[in-house]
Amino acid sequence: MVNEYGLIHALLLDGQGSASEVAIDEIHNWTKEQGLLWLHFDYTHPESEEWLLESSGLDKIIAQALLEDETRPRATLINDGMLIALRGINHNPGAEPDDMVALRMWVDEHRIVTSRRRKLGAASIIATDLLQGHGPKNSGDFLVSMISHIVSGMSDTINDFEERTADYEDAVLSGETGGLRYDLANLRRQTITIRRYLAPERDAFSRLLIEKVSWLNAEHNIQIREINDALLRHIENLDAARDRAAVTQEELASRISEQLNSRMYVLSVVTTVFLPLGFLTGLLGVNIAGIPGSENHHAFWIFIAILVALVISQVILFRWKKWF
Repeated sequence: MVNEYGLIHALLLDGQGSASEVAIDEIHNWTKEQGLLWLHFDYTHPESEEWLLESSGLDKIIAQALLEDETRPRATLINDGMLIALRGINHNPGAEPDDMVALRMWVDEHRIVTSRRRKLGAASIIATDLLQGHGPKNSGDFLVSMISHIVSGMSDTINDFEERTADYEDAVLSGETGGLRYDLANLRRQTITIRRYLAPERDAFSRLLIEKVSWLNAEHNIQIREINDALLRHIENLDAARDRAAVTQEELASRISEQLNSRMYVLSVVTTVFLPLGFLTGLLGVNIAGIPGSENHHAFWIFIAILVALVISQVILFRWKKWF
């Protein structure tokens, strides 16, 4: 639930993997000796901006960064804290996966402040783990847990892209091309959009490995490196799905072009065959005197025989020319 300050979660970590909920009035009296405090905001709430800017005690630059509407993934060291912006797959009902959810975080040794506009599953999972007693114990654990959940949440979507690409390839090869042009274009658009955010997110993770803060230890760095490797695999799979979709689109366009050329070829042959027939029937169909055979009772059948012979001659000629 979001309270009057736009606060979604206010949890005080005990350092043992558990946390207790903190009332809004207790936040103002919090001190670092009490434990690690995590505040999670919906920054679109009218009171969130005022509280973060005026009452949070954060530097104005940090508070404004937590309120930015449009962000690209990044990690910035400020004193002994990290200002981090990340993107996760949008798993909210009715949402497109490429409409990614942004999460902004300020993390230092004693306090964590996060903000979002739309629900992000990773934050909900961590909050549930803390309330159940098996969550992160410190700031480093929290950061590793958050980015791990964000990256692992991409797996199903990217696997779905790969499966859809394989299905589209099979459909093109089997000739079932109905609606594929739109589906392939939509798949490419989604992969390109997600790829656009994952590349800077990879750079943000690399930045976490470079910057030195007191609350990230060697074990955390190893875990971040493993998460970064998983993200790299996701990026590679996205690139592969995008390239396969492009090749499938080219193959689809080629097959459609071949079908069109084949149909045009058949129409051209039929037109060529019937062109002289139409000329002769049109010529003999004029309603004027002097038409040959008008007084002969067998003239019609003789004319039909001539037309048949003409068609046979054309077919023999086309076969000899190897036109079909």
